[in-house]
Amino acid sequence: MFATQEYVKGHLLMTPTNTVDAAEIEKFEAMATEWWDPNGKFKPLHMLNPCRLDYITSQISAEFGRDLSRPVPFEGLRILDIGCGGGLLSEPMARLGADVVGADAAERNIPVAQVHAEEQGLSIDYRHTTAEALAENGEVFDVILNMEVVEHVADPLILLTACHQLLKPGGLMICSTINRNPKSFAMAIVGAEYIMQWLPKGTHDWAKFITPDELFDFLRKADMDPVDRKGFVFNPIAWSWRISSRDLSVNYVTTSIRL
Repeated sequence: MFATQEYVKGHLLMTPTNTVDAAEIEKFEAMATEWWDPNGKFKPLHMLNPCRLDYITSQISAEFGRDLSRPVPFEGLRILDIGCGGGLLSEPMARLGADVVGADAAERNIPVAQVHAEEQGLSIDYRHTTAEALAENGEVFDVILNMEVVEHVADPLILLTACHQLLKPGGLMICSTINRNPKSFAMAIVGAEYIMQWLPKGTHDWAKFITPDELFDFLRKADMDPVDRKGFVFNPIAWSWRISSRDLSVNYVTTSIRL
């Protein structure tokens, strides 16, 4: 399906349709039961998660003036975790007091996420849906987490436009993905899928990776204001991830504000 496009006062307007890539959904549904196994097929995300959370919490707390030393600093904030998977980010956001909606186009991910949240005593609204469908229903959020999703959809701009519609004015979106260059091919595909075997072969399509400049261009076309970008850098000696202000060569993350 394609979106209806037109330019009004220099801005691209798009009627959200379905950006779901059936082949991508099939990949993740096949791994759904392993979301919470730190040594399973999602081991790379478990390893990256502390780094992602450091960035996410710092950006949200700075934008909304929240004190992370308080018990529930995100109380009163409505957060959408798009492409939530098994809930690796939804659960920490709920623990911090946010009202969390976790949405995923892969149906088999939802019961896995629901059961784990119930076991942890957390109330999270998990839904088998898309950003486009949520936007069409008039949902609104203070924050959207759009992490490791844009490289798996059929049309990134349609997804980002739907996220713009879902945000309140001044709302915050945090979006991470993988750069497209020879280094990312060597590390994210050859290294992660073939050598280390952290991910099943074929998990990523290098041609769908997005450079930081391309992502910033998409964000601006979706009437988002990109205000920050950082790299997530893996240290094979320390076997850990860190946030970098300079190295965006493989994994990177952006923050943007709804105009």
